[in-house]
Amino acid sequence: MNLILMGLPGAGKGTQAEKIVEKYDIPHISTGDMFRLAIKEGTELGQKAKSYMDEGALVPDEVTIGIVKERLSKDDCQKGFLLDGFPRTLAQAEALDELLSSMNRSIDYVLHVDVEKDELIERLTGRRICPECGTAYHVIFNPPKVEGVCDKDGAKLIQREDDQPSTVRNRLEVNIEQTQPMLDFYSNKGDLVTINGSQEIDEVFSDIDEKLKTIS
Repeated sequence: MNLILMGLPGAGKGTQAEKIVEKYDIPHISTGDMFRLAIKEGTELGQKAKSYMDEGALVPDEVTIGIVKERLSKDDCQKGFLLDGFPRTLAQAEALDELLSSMNRSIDYVLHVDVEKDELIERLTGRRICPECGTAYHVIFNPPKVEGVCDKDGAKLIQREDDQPSTVRNRLEVNIEQTQPMLDFYSNKGDLVTINGSQEIDEVFSDIDEKLKTIS
């Protein structure tokens, strides 16, 4: 099965990705992983990507698509794959379609883990980090035993700058603006499956699993 996983920050798609790859034995492929592998293997495209990344610049789509092709051609992808973090733009989605068509493959489902923006803000702004050991907590979903204090070393927990409410709202707005054209694209193709991400983790996966069972 060839899958794309989409979801806004805080939607919990990382957790669902782990469950999907464990049950269906397909590789979980993120953009970062693909770049790191191509760079490690010293491929021509990997070296090109590294030159852009070293300068802090965005890797051009043609290089990214080439690296995607290299990755999807590997043996572990023959039974399928789960793309996470790619495509990021409508242009990349269209290029991916062309690439897969040239490989006589296609996307089975685009799984969109959907959570309301207000709930995502609550999830993301509630995160607290221990500055000493790096342990992450959440004021609602995973609170420390003593409020504001790390269970492991007693350090005072902090809220990272990118977890501040105004930063989170801005990040979500940018993500929504970027992802909506892709959601429309895959919806028009009949590939989009929207999953209610506000449920318990196991219930979210149960909904995903029911859909994946329909792939022969």
